[in-house]
Amino acid sequence: MPLVAFVPATVVQRSAAGELVPVSAARSPSLYARPVVTETDLQLSDGRGLHLYDASADGPDDRLAVVWHHGTPNLGAPPEPLFPAAAQLGIRWVSYDRPGYGGSTPHPGRDLASAAADVSSIADSLGIGRFAVMGHSGGGTHALACGALLPARVLGVVCVAGLAPFHAEGLDWFAGMAAAGAAGLRAAAGGRAALEDHLASSEFDPEQFTPADHAALAGAWSWLGAVAGQALEGGLGGMVDDDLAYVAPWGFDPGQVPSPVLFLHGGQDRMVPSSHGEWLARHSRSAELWLRPDDGHISVLHSGAAALGWLWEHANTG
Repeated sequence: MPLVAFVPATVVQRSAAGELVPVSAARSPSLYARPVVTETDLQLSDGRGLHLYDASADGPDDRLAVVWHHGTPNLGAPPEPLFPAAAQLGIRWVSYDRPGYGGSTPHPGRDLASAAADVSSIADSLGIGRFAVMGHSGGGTHALACGALLPARVLGVVCVAGLAPFHAEGLDWFAGMAAAGAAGLRAAAGGRAALEDHLASSEFDPEQFTPADHAALAGAWSWLGAVAGQALEGGLGGMVDDDLAYVAPWGFDPGQVPSPVLFLHGGQDRMVPSSHGEWLARHSRSAELWLRPDDGHISVLHSGAAALGWLWEHANTG
């Protein structure tokens, strides 16, 4: 299966209240063609390589570029179900495989803050000055790193189902987390060897996902399961480095982010409980929290088109 293929999922329109909301593709007057996604490899000054994705790189230069940060474990291909919404808004997707995934060189010991330097190099290589960032799950936390550490370049941040810092004051970090997911992150807190042993001896527990999550993975967001499977074909190295980074010092404070931030979270999330999103929103300078009470970790992405509309509006008025 190709990394990028078109699935007509959602487009957006403005509601009576002024919010950009998803519209069924069947009701849309037209569907947008799949963008051309160019894949290239960038050589960094430290010798590492990053595998990049640039959707419709040959389009107008004045479009808003949004850097997508993938979850754990995933590849960096831009989010196919959001292509129609991005096309309607005139958004250019840019993304990359995080170190250790896909075509990107491993970077053992990386912290979350290192994503900012990598993204800055990517933007420089593509001639992009300012941009917005969006990420899901662990990718949301990496997007926050860019917002905090690249304040002159990042116009806005969307963090979907993202983790709070491991030692977040006043937060019971594991409360509400499915047992299997909590066990993996507890192992990560014990170090690389403990995590590798845990992952080698454990299997994915489908109970980490809600019925709504499973329905999303069988429907509009089946793409997500496909890229996760492709990521794991390359081994567990990227996943190990991600999990270790989540429970280590981040290298930045979420409160540093000066640009507008949207935290989107499902109230039934068993992978990253909604208390994490609520904590992040309380500790950020200029944040909105969209809590979807009936959604889980995956089904909350059904609000992704509306969140992308929010990002476009705030990036263009900030």
